[in-house]
Amino acid sequence: MTGPIEQGTSQTDGSTHLLHFRVRLPRRMEAVWPALATPEGLAGWFTDVDVLEPRLGGIVALRGLGAGEVTAWDVDRVAEYTVEGGGRIRFHLERDGEEASALRFTHEYQGETESEDRWRTRFERLIELLR
Repeated sequence: MTGPIEQGTSQTDGSTHLLHFRVRLPRRMEAVWPALATPEGLAGWFTDVDVLEPRLGGIVALRGLGAGEVTAWDVDRVAEYTVEGGGRIRFHLERDGEEASALRFTHEYQGETESEDRWRTRFERLIELLR
């Protein structure tokens, strides 16, 4: 990887799109987790959160994307939100050396509302937030 955000990959099957990124973050997993798994953290770089029950099967409502449920939850490692209209958004953290972490990100969605450029901009905000 030449910078903190690797080139994203995208696949399309009919109207279903699958977008993947790997992002190197300048903090340990424990410090990054709140930015991915709390309303305040997500609002700082991604979108406002109206509801987030931090557990598998919990309710989630992401402003501008929709409401749904938490479809994967492994504290400090995996947060996955599946929302009507916004698709499935998965954040998977891994250690990257002693002082950093890597985010493996997946967004599966329908239609043309998202793009690699939009997510890259969001990840740039996340990196700045964590510095």
